[in-house]
Amino acid sequence: MRNNMISCSAPGKIYLFGEHAVVYGETAIGCAIELRTRVRVELCDSIIIQSEIGRTGIDFEKHPYISAVVEKMSEIVPIDGVHLKVNSEIPVGSGLSSSAAVTIASIGALNKMFGCGLSLEEIAKMGHEIEIQVQGAASPTDTYVSTFGGVVTIPDRKKLKTPDCGIVIGDTGVFASTKELVANVRKLRESYPHLIEPLMIVIGGISKTAEPFFQTGDYSSIGKLMNVNQGLLDALGVNTLELSKLIYSSRGAGAFGSKSTGGGGGGCMVALAASDKCTQVAEAITGAGGKAIVTKPTEQGLRLE
Repeated sequence: MRNNMISCSAPGKIYLFGEHAVVYGETAIGCAIELRTRVRVELCDSIIIQSEIGRTGIDFEKHPYISAVVEKMSEIVPIDGVHLKVNSEIPVGSGLSSSAAVTIASIGALNKMFGCGLSLEEIAKMGHEIEIQVQGAASPTDTYVSTFGGVVTIPDRKKLKTPDCGIVIGDTGVFASTKELVANVRKLRESYPHLIEPLMIVIGGISKTAEPFFQTGDYSSIGKLMNVNQGLLDALGVNTLELSKLIYSSRGAGAFGSKSTGGGGGGCMVALAASDKCTQVAEAITGAGGKAIVTKPTEQGLRLE
């Protein structure tokens, strides 16, 4: 047995702007964050997947994404036995794209281990196909940002300059179904198209207005626009009291701006803050009942560890 061992990691992501509106073709801005999922791969006699959930073989109940990756990669190269060990810093089900990160890191590690020669574009594309297979529907954004890193406009995939400041994430610990929230927003849009359609266009406009501020490093303006975006997410009905408490406490502690990220209805909020303000912003979030994680944007997507 070749004693090969490969370890790859991929980052989680947040939406700085535009979620929900992106469903209707409007512009959004995604940002890779320095919270990573690492997947270590070793050759062995059978297929073993190990994570904090437990140790299984191919198991679509417990390890759906990695199981799908192993099956998909087996179509390219025969995989008889492999031990995949997952280690993640990204809280699951909190709107930080934990599924995209584990999928991309797994594809990356197997690609390297078995010399499949997949390009980053192909890895991102396969990751998206796997997310669709497991979830039924998925945006290509999560897997794209996880593969390539940095700050990216969606859908046109323009790379923006990565902010040189901190990001504080506040996790409400409340699980919310993105699928349900997206469906609720769709119903609202169908009931009041003359009101909700312009709101979507304005949210897309916020993303476009923010773009030049990334290039100039004007974080205070980015923060103000995040606050405006949050007001419109509230109007769409995806805000909650728990999220609001964390959002307002982070602003009170000196963040440039803050908003929910992803589906809303629970999950996480994100605050953009100067590096020297991150600790006090995190303390304010904890004081308001959230679990705070201090991180930062990252240029690096999929990488060999």
